[in-house]
Amino acid sequence: MVISKAIRDQIEAENANYPRARGGLLAALHRVQREYGAITPEHATALAPIFDMTAVEVLAVVSFYDMLSSQPAGRHQVRVCTNLSCSLAGAREFLREIENHLGITRGETSADGRITLGHEACLGACANAPMMRVDDRYYEDLDTESARQVLDALD
Repeated sequence: MVISKAIRDQIEAENANYPRARGGLLAALHRVQREYGAITPEHATALAPIFDMTAVEVLAVVSFYDMLSSQPAGRHQVRVCTNLSCSLAGAREFLREIENHLGITRGETSADGRITLGHEACLGACANAPMMRVDDRYYEDLDTESARQVLDALD
């Protein structure tokens, strides 16, 4: 079984709260990614009937959102916001500094499997740029040094 019965039961129970079959898809995709590290075609095939979709439609959703991945990732997901407000506050240069510090570029995973680096179009913290999300935690008002401290402290 590609998705455990426990995870499937949680997804189906949560999806019952939505008025349309597809309402809980994003929540389910996040749950699968947290549990399995990525959303593979096999996961999409298993999820599709729950949401009255095809596996291709599920994978299209996965490919649309920056925070979802069909490829295995590092233990920690680091995302730098690069939307207009953050970019005006220096986010793109900030991202380059993070890339240099980690020795990887956006979309890559560190050799030790610790960090996958990416960007997101908007993390909703424009007033506190530059900022990054590490797993499910926001770090705001960053400079290169404070970001390095956060990254270096990750296991």
